[in-house]
Amino acid sequence: MTRLEELIEQQIKIAAAIDAEVKKNQDAADKGDSEAQFQLAVINYKGQGVKQNFGEAIKCFKLAAAKGHTAAEFFLGDMFAKGQGTAQNYAEALHYFQLAAAKDDSQAQYMLGVMFDGGKGVKEDFKVAMNWYKLAAKKNNVDALYGLGSMYENHHGVEQDDMEAVHWYKLAAQHEHIEAYYRLGVIYSKGKSIKKDLSEAMRWFSLGSEKGHSGAQVSIGLMYQAGDGVEQSHKKAMSYYKMAASLGNSEGQYKVGFMYQNGIGLNVDYAQALYWFSLAAEHDNAHAQSALGFMHEHGQGVNEDESKALMYFKKAAKNGDETAIRNCGLIEARLEKK
Repeated sequence: MTRLEELIEQQIKIAAAIDAEVKKNQDAADKGDSEAQFQLAVINYKGQGVKQNFGEAIKCFKLAAAKGHTAAEFFLGDMFAKGQGTAQNYAEALHYFQLAAAKDDSQAQYMLGVMFDGGKGVKEDFKVAMNWYKLAAKKNNVDALYGLGSMYENHHGVEQDDMEAVHWYKLAAQHEHIEAYYRLGVIYSKGKSIKKDLSEAMRWFSLGSEKGHSGAQVSIGLMYQAGDGVEQSHKKAMSYYKMAASLGNSEGQYKVGFMYQNGIGLNVDYAQALYWFSLAAEHDNAHAQSALGFMHEHGQGVNEDESKALMYFKKAAKNGDETAIRNCGLIEARLEKK
């Protein structure tokens, strides 16, 4: 038997084993076994050995939840919150999260915190959100630990307190929470109510960058570009901007374009600048839209075209770019005189 034939035979055996497991769960589910109903729901939810089917998953989760299956209740809450296999329904999400949370499911408790923190389907209530986050955090739910840090950083129902935010973010970071890495970097780089520490900021940004956090990569790029806490290096700045840009981060794309447009650490290349600005502009990055307006206004890599420039400035102005708002007025005044 050739190696290819062996692999084909293995795949046939695996497929047969999956089919047998699905049938086993289906038979048990039909007899009312709540765990089998839950497992069958998960199989349909993830598309394990069967075509992914959110509708069938919801059906099976509901059967299991009707018998008090906690994990099924959580999954239903999550699917209703996201609109997976059904219309988004926060009232139903709230109902199922509450059922699971009452049985001490920490992720359900965290999701209730999220709903009250953001006013999703319920009246925004930071106090209630804080209580749910704290319940989940007692069980070391990493998302809840991060949520508490976010509430203190963003003044949600509590006094703004970077020290307290750092406390909770560091607890989340111990569990490798990527967004916590980034927020710690931001807090230490700004140094508002906590002492500014750029080496500490770089440490946290670097941890986030290593895990693929594009915002952390942009932040490191900015530090290298400005020589902020590190030896200035336009080459390293561009490297980090490109990392972020490759992940679809519009600010990273804008910064790559900016470096090419202005010849920072490399030769001016308007074609590359246009390319990167255009990518960022597609994601409604106001800086990139304004930069495209400038390039069309001044003929950088393109023919001068004030009408196109005005179009881009208007997009940037709509997204809050103050320079673009001013430029719209100047170009419109010139066009009226023509």
